[in-house]
Amino acid sequence: MTRSQQSREAIMAHYVGLDVSDRDTAIHVIDEGGRLVWRGKRASKPEAIAAARRRHAPHLERVGLETGQLAPWLYHSLKALGFPVVCLDARHARAATALQRNKTDAHDAETLAQLVRTGWYREARVKGWAAHAMRRLVGARSQLVGISIDLSNQVRSTLKTFGLRATGGGHIFEAKVRAALEGRPEVADVIEPLLAAWRAVRDQIAALDRRLMATVKADPTSRLLMTCPGVGVVVAASFSSAVEAPSYFRHSRSIGAYLGLTARRNQSAETDRSAGVSKRGDRLLRSYLFEAAASLLVRVQSPSALKAWGLALVPRLGFKRAAVAVARKIGAVLHAMWKADKPFEAWPKAATVA
Repeated sequence: MTRSQQSREAIMAHYVGLDVSDRDTAIHVIDEGGRLVWRGKRASKPEAIAAARRRHAPHLERVGLETGQLAPWLYHSLKALGFPVVCLDARHARAATALQRNKTDAHDAETLAQLVRTGWYREARVKGWAAHAMRRLVGARSQLVGISIDLSNQVRSTLKTFGLRATGGGHIFEAKVRAALEGRPEVADVIEPLLAAWRAVRDQIAALDRRLMATVKADPTSRLLMTCPGVGVVVAASFSSAVEAPSYFRHSRSIGAYLGLTARRNQSAETDRSAGVSKRGDRLLRSYLFEAAASLLVRVQSPSALKAWGLALVPRLGFKRAAVAVARKIGAVLHAMWKADKPFEAWPKAATVA
């Protein structure tokens, strides 16, 4: 090899694939021709990965890693160190890694490196720390609410075994349970631990609710979103943390597809089938938007074009399908409100003319 060839070889761009696990990260470095430069493993720490990069990939062009539990932390840490890192959609990358005869961490890292070299990948947007903190706060509350429901159902089931009943919720539920346990010590020995756990979980839910209320009260975006009927504190906080910024979506109708509220489609030649909603994206926010839609159709008394549109769908589609359509519409309306920085309009001019 001549000196000129060696010089060109030395300045060729490098592409790196990272297959991240809890302890170690498989690293694969290739040049712009797809040839192996170096591969190995380092601890799953930004400093260790940066040291390997400085030694084996001095002319770094792009780094790729998959979405996962450690992806946000590693992505932002590497960005802070000056890495040109991109986060690949795991579902999209899995189609390429599935072609391997033997699946190993080293092979997965090699595939990721080839993907970022060729550009054949779908980049996943990594949210900022504030959005992640809000999403985890809402998720923790949802988890505790589920535990509370399970505990109360277990108490009711145990009482029914002995011919006792307790209806209602909150303090009324606890009072009725204690009234039912009078004179039944054998049942109280089973119920008391469950009731104590239920009360402790409810106290923690109340603490998270207070923190969530304080956060939303100080956030102008969440207060703006709450002007939409059916949208409360939890829905507004979940939506703002999931979308993060309205500029990330060019069209408001794209929100439905992002949250998995649009129909799946399977088209090939003469076959073209549409099924139920795709259920991709944030499952928790999707369920909250459905609850907001049901509340709008049933509980909200003030009339609006959005409610009239949803009620017109109920006789034709049934309540659940109509609620899904309204949930998708609420997502688009919230994005449009946020983008225009305007509160909800019950009867917008365009809807009135239509």
